[in-house]
Amino acid sequence: MTVILGRGESGSHVTLIFTINDNSKDLDEQGSLGVGLCLEHGVEIIARGVEGNFGVNVKFIEGKGESELYEQVFKLLSESIINIKNYNWDLAVRLKLPISQGFGMSAAGAIAAALAIQRAVGEPHEESLRRAFAIAHRVERNRSTGLGDVTALAAGGVERRISPGAPFTGDLLTKGPGISEGWYEKIEVLLAWKDDSGKHTSSYIDDPKWKESISKAGTKQMNSLMQGDWNKSQWRDLIESSEVFAYESGLLLDSSRSKLLEESRGIIDTLELEYKPLLCMLGKSLVIVPKNVEDENIPDNLQQRLEEIGFKTQKTLLRRLF
Repeated sequence: MTVILGRGESGSHVTLIFTINDNSKDLDEQGSLGVGLCLEHGVEIIARGVEGNFGVNVKFIEGKGESELYEQVFKLLSESIINIKNYNWDLAVRLKLPISQGFGMSAAGAIAAALAIQRAVGEPHEESLRRAFAIAHRVERNRSTGLGDVTALAAGGVERRISPGAPFTGDLLTKGPGISEGWYEKIEVLLAWKDDSGKHTSSYIDDPKWKESISKAGTKQMNSLMQGDWNKSQWRDLIESSEVFAYESGLLLDSSRSKLLEESRGIIDTLELEYKPLLCMLGKSLVIVPKNVEDENIPDNLQQRLEEIGFKTQKTLLRRLF
């Protein structure tokens, strides 16, 4: 009896500004313009296949997730890699951040799963990576769990999405319509959230009124941020534009997000720190970032004070491309 193993891992992503570009009937052409941060913490998966009747068993060894996401990855992957169906599969999934909080965990999970399965069956590394992004984007769009997280993760670091769509497409996995670019510095950030999760992403991106207000606000900020070279010189502009987008899109005042900002700003001001809390789209969560790129470490007392008033927190670093 043949037994095969593979490991896949992907960091998470927080969106700070975005538009909704989903008018095309082609899922590979749907996506968003925007900016965000690619982070180290995300999803790790071990795939174990035993030769025999095809089946999928998903077990979450850390965190709570949705098995359907991983079942869809298998379905799409098996359409191009036939021998996947020659095995009965177990997936051991480790979620290092909560789902439904604006951390791009569905995209991270789909990428990690696609990588683990392909490595188990012996697919080449570069081809596996491109296919993982292509599959994950389609899973995201099928489930309305995200728009641009996969394309963002294909860039890494502080990313700017300048064309909507999947980063890789087609049988040959050539470059897709989605274009993103990223720059990297060793920056530590602090994620903060409350136990109650936000609305499902689909309640915003599939709603005509939200689509209009979000895209109008996002387009306005991206018109500015898409000018010039994308590097650390735009860090302060990114922070300012993210705050304006949250307000003008209407997302700041929805789902008690303004209260999260008020509480975190109060602590930051009391501690006299040079940090900014920014909303993660579309959760009820924050990413707290340094005003200066050169500031590498989040102060421990900030994390402690946030936890004292009911926040869950996680320090993490920016992540490079795979």
